[in-house]
Amino acid sequence: SQIARIEKGLAKPVIEVGNISVKRDFTDVRDVVRAYALLMEKGRRGEVYNVCSGKAVPLREILDLLLSFSSQKIEVQVDSRKLRKADIPLLLGDNKKIKEETSWMPEISLKQSLCDLLDYWRKRV
Repeated sequence: SQIARIEKGLAKPVIEVGNISVKRDFTDVRDVVRAYALLMEKGRRGEVYNVCSGKAVPLREILDLLLSFSSQKIEVQVDSRKLRKADIPLLLGDNKKIKEETSWMPEISLKQSLCDLLDYWRKRV
């Protein structure tokens, strides 16, 4: 929503961030819903399944992708107040089990997810 607000002139062209070098595993919610539906159909009762992409992406890459969708010149500043005292450098899931047992795979690319997310906020700001 920050980029959408900047594009509409509702905020200064600056995004303040914490540690964006950490890597996280992102999955589009539409893929997650599809995974849950498949698990209700094919999953084994009482089993644990990781619904995840199985790929770690630095938050910096997420921000860079979002910024690339905007024609605005937006500055990124590190705000020490947003830095966590303890930050896990890598959070990555293993989706092997759900893929093998249900044939589920994430279908929506990270780029498409982020583009859709920004479009959502552009319509609501």
